[in-house]
Amino acid sequence: MRAELETAQPFAQRGPDYWAARLPAREHWRLFPHFRQTTAFLDIETTGYQAHNTITTIALFDGVTVHTFVRGHNLEDFARLIAGFEVIVTYNGKGFDVPIIEMELGLKLDQAHLDLRPLLANLGFKGGLKGCERMLGLDRGELRGVDGWHAVLLWREFRRTGDRQALHTLLAYNVADAINLEPLMVEVYNRNVAQTPFADSLRLPAPVTAANPFQADQRLLEKIRNRIAYP
Repeated sequence: MRAELETAQPFAQRGPDYWAARLPAREHWRLFPHFRQTTAFLDIETTGYQAHNTITTIALFDGVTVHTFVRGHNLEDFARLIAGFEVIVTYNGKGFDVPIIEMELGLKLDQAHLDLRPLLANLGFKGGLKGCERMLGLDRGELRGVDGWHAVLLWREFRRTGDRQALHTLLAYNVADAINLEPLMVEVYNRNVAQTPFADSLRLPAPVTAANPFQADQRLLEKIRNRIAYP
């Protein structure tokens, strides 16, 4: 494969699925800069029920724009948007996000898939998405300490009361998961190319921090934290 890469047409003259099928999974980071313009950073939240775990929200970031999809509102629109991307980037998406999306929405996500969980683990970064973010200096600000269980409870609060602030707080968390995948992907790429003789010419600049269009309601988060502490 190394010889093929050295003599073959440039990456972009073949689709990412071609290279993903030929590169070992641990080398999939190589695809990122060549197909960055058609890459979707993707994360889902779910109801958390073991037997019938279903999607509540999806956040998709294309490097410029944040797109959100909500159960009971526009979840079905996700299929049309994702079809326009050649690569998806997730954290643990091969084991969680993608199988749930495919089963529930009846899709086949056949894009090249860069799962950051094993790619970061290969570099020594483990402990879940939030743990990797902290080790690499990403700060979630007002969403610091909020996790997937908070997201489950926020959805239940929204469904129970209709409180739009609960939905917006959930979406703020979901979007943070998605937009933080971009700096993590850049970090993975740069740390890998740093081990090559071409590091200076290949290194990518850190992306500008994307704006989150949703704001968490701190009063509501405190209510959720109290519920977790004193069920």
